[in-house]
Amino acid sequence: MATEYERKRLENIRRNDEMMAALNVRAKASLLSAATKRSRDESKSFKKKKSKPETPIVMRKSLRTRGLDPDTVGLPDWFSDYPKRMASTPPPSAPLQKSSARLLAPLPFHKAYDGEGSCKKFVETMVNVDVATVKDNCSSNRRRSSRLSNVKEEHVLSRERNLVKDDSPMINGYLKKEVVKGEKIEFDMEHLSLESHNVARVVPGRIFVVKFMPCENVKLLAAGDKLGNVGFWNLDCGDDENDGIYMFHPHTSPVSSLVFQQNSFSKVISSSYDGLIRLMDVEKSVFDLVYSCDDAIFSLSQRPNDDQSFYFCEGYGMLNVWDIRAGKSSFKWDLHEHRINSIDFNPQNPHVMATSSTDGSACLWDLRSMGSTTPKTLKTVNHSRAVHSAYFSPSGLSLATTSVDNHIGILSGVNFEDTSMISHDNTTNRWISTFRGVWGWDDSYIFVANRSSKGVDVISTKLKRTVKELQDPLMKAIPCRLHCHPLNVGVLAGSTAGGQVYVWTPK
Repeated sequence: MATEYERKRLENIRRNDEMMAALNVRAKASLLSAATKRSRDESKSFKKKKSKPETPIVMRKSLRTRGLDPDTVGLPDWFSDYPKRMASTPPPSAPLQKSSARLLAPLPFHKAYDGEGSCKKFVETMVNVDVATVKDNCSSNRRRSSRLSNVKEEHVLSRERNLVKDDSPMINGYLKKEVVKGEKIEFDMEHLSLESHNVARVVPGRIFVVKFMPCENVKLLAAGDKLGNVGFWNLDCGDDENDGIYMFHPHTSPVSSLVFQQNSFSKVISSSYDGLIRLMDVEKSVFDLVYSCDDAIFSLSQRPNDDQSFYFCEGYGMLNVWDIRAGKSSFKWDLHEHRINSIDFNPQNPHVMATSSTDGSACLWDLRSMGSTTPKTLKTVNHSRAVHSAYFSPSGLSLATTSVDNHIGILSGVNFEDTSMISHDNTTNRWISTFRGVWGWDDSYIFVANRSSKGVDVISTKLKRTVKELQDPLMKAIPCRLHCHPLNVGVLAGSTAGGQVYVWTPK
């Protein structure tokens, strides 16, 4: 029998059921529950799809870590660390670096010129170096080379034969007895100085090559940088509107070599990593296209007394001989397993050529015995790492090599059979150009950059060590690439990764 409490409870349940049935609450609750569950399932499904994107997520990396060039041109052209060479305030509209595509056609001056003001004075200076001046300098070069070598003509001929065929002890003994070292040029390195007016920013990018024009009367140099610029600096014209600096942009990649034509200084050959070789003809005011290829051109040189051909490295290890008159290649040889970093010719025997390569070797070749067959080396010197230069001494009796293995190699003797290795810190990074030791004005000294002191080391070939260091407070960066003026003793140029050029002169 149910109690009174139980009856009331059951009555309340019945009324609540009737009320909920009248309001249709259970049906609406079922619909709401189903909608909530479906929304929850769709949300889970959406998140699951997002967790597996169709394309991979690309992490942001700087251009430097990806091995790419910066997307800006760096400092503007008018910038300089030295107030002598820059205005107190930047110009209102500093010109930006050109970034045009590679042009396979002649490039007029008005399109290539990328400096401030006009290049009219530069053109006049170059044109005024007339044929008579060039002939005088060529005669001076020949007289000086003859004086430096101090070797009779018959001895030179005997040595040439000996380089081709090294099996005659009679000739060997005769040459060893008769050949003497080149004449030593007397000058005091203590009197070399760096003045503020001989410091300037010639190009905006890292300099790969710097060269003096081989002329006694005009102190002018050219510099090629990483951005494809070729800048000219006339040190005797520091008072004009451009401070004697004129910059052109004939290439789109690093300039690897610059060569002043031997019989016409108003013509300059430039090669570049963009695969182009251009001939700057100042009289015509144009950069003519001489050669083009799809591979980078890492080095270029001309033989003494031969201005109608040039030798250059195309791609990796290929040496190409180009005939300017015929407009075609006369020879091609695979000389190295990797790229050729430098090409140089013996000043006393132009048939003998020296090459240096990233494959860790420097080689001597006799062009007369190469022909179209597989060439054979006269002499090979091996380093444990890349060799970035191999240059003959002014007398032609020695060869200096510079390697990343922290050694300067010196080859001497009648057949370059004597090899000496001098320890020197040649370590660099990707932001500065590799070191290349260059000969001074005789066979006594080699000049090479010093990384720690930001100076220039002077190495004695006799003592086989550094005997002097050129330093100055004006030098604020490492002078990686050097060049000694071929005619003016004591004039030395050093170039940096920031586009600056320092010129040491006698006091």
